[in-house]
Amino acid sequence: MTALNETNVVAPIRVAYLIGRLDRALRRHIGEAVSPFGLTMQQYTALSVLASREQLSNAQLAERSFMTPQATSEMVKAMEGKGLIAREPDPYHGRIIHIRVTAHGRELLARSDEAVARLEAVMLAQLDAEERHQLHAQLKSCVHALGVGLVES
Repeated sequence: MTALNETNVVAPIRVAYLIGRLDRALRRHIGEAVSPFGLTMQQYTALSVLASREQLSNAQLAERSFMTPQATSEMVKAMEGKGLIAREPDPYHGRIIHIRVTAHGRELLARSDEAVARLEAVMLAQLDAEERHQLHAQLKSCVHALGVGLVES
């Protein structure tokens, strides 16, 4: 998609637009890749985030999963019902509940990760190893420049 600017010159597609399109496509394809395992894209993201940490509170999980605390609360209940996560009260603070991935959740995450890895392989098939490394570094730089941060560095 290109557009003519005021001088009738074709303007390049904005990077933000391309990333937005990629985000929407990835959300859809990841959802399709993990649905055979009984997961939604949001649940897969939450399991991935939780697996990279020992445990998180609902608020921390919401922030790292790009969801509202209310939506995360509902999702956590559903995931707990499936035996994917466990919730435990903080021994020092009565109002904080820690969430961690169960063994069943880790097993399902590993199987889902394989499906998502296949999706990434298709997406990156046109890039060689060095280009993949550069893309990864550049995307991390963009994320950090906007102050979003990453679960892992």
